[in-house]
Amino acid sequence: MQGRVTSASANILQHKLEQVFGENHKIVILDMRQVNYLSSGGIRVLLMFYKEAKKAGGSFQVQDPSENVINVLGMTNLNEMLLR
Repeated sequence: MQGRVTSASANILQHKLEQVFGENHKIVILDMRQVNYLSSGGIRVLLMFYKEAKKAGGSFQVQDPSENVINVLGMTNLNEMLLR
């Protein structure tokens, strides 16, 4: 993932993650080092797949987030849940 995750591009992220989860991967790690903006729509997608992974007995985490992503996840108290 790279660039901005806006409400519009969150749908693209959701579609890509649906494909990955459709392949029955139990552990999914999303590299966000090149993401410089994360909207509430992007947060919604991350939470949705975190919950889906947990429900399936797997895990979903964000790896190498940019400083902006760290700040957003920290402000929403999701950093401990999502960051690897």
